Amino acid sequence: MVDFVLNAKNRNEVGKGASRRLRRLANEVPAIVYGGKNAPQKIALTHNELSHALNNEAFYSHILTLNIDDKSEDVILKDVQRHPARPIILHVDFLRVSKTQKLTTRVPLHFINEEACVGVKIEGGIIARSMTDLEIECLPGDLPEYIEIDMLEVSIGHIIHISDLAIPDGVESVALQHGEGHDLPVATVNKRKEEEVLDDVGVDEAEADAETPEQGGDDEAGEEE
Repeated sequence: MVDFVLNAKNRNEVGKGASRRLRRLANEVPAIVYGGKNAPQKIALTHNELSHALNNEAFYSHILTLNIDDKSEDVILKDVQRHPARPIILHVDFLRVSKTQKLTTRVPLHFINEEACVGVKIEGGIIARSMTDLEIECLPGDLPEYIEIDMLEVSIGHIIHISDLAIPDGVESVALQHGEGHDLPVATVNKRKEEEVLDDVGVDEAEADAETPEQGGDDEAGEEE
């Protein structure tokens, strides 16, 4: 388990102009911390430190320690706004968490044994993922880094649903809380489209071969005439 600690400072100036100056002149990222009993707090973080942390997948599903001046907050990352064309972080949202109160967040799904999957290795299919992360609810202490999905025994045509996942104790799927109708597909192994095309071509060729002798006889008769 990785411990993530970020250093931040209070931010007094607000507005688009102030945010642009912060990014351009100080190489810092404007951010906000909200939730809990305290009022929302505007802060600024060093761009390089934040960018480095965001490169780690675990950062998105961990309780983070945010040192703001001389105080610490336990938070989770809720939103990241990035520049559409440049490697620049524009804004970040953090949500305060309490060790005694459940939180709702998303955790990544890790698919393992994809190459050894029965539907892929033996049956020649291809894995189609419908989800890359899952919305969950749990206490901060039960927050998983990721949820693992073993594809080893999955055959062509088999669909893995949320209810099939090995969700850790103390963790609940938000979707399943709304009933069986929300038991969405997570992944399946499909037949490759190329194979379907080849099958159709094979049928067409077989039909053409069946007609060839009769057509050939007519041609030969024509030549004899």
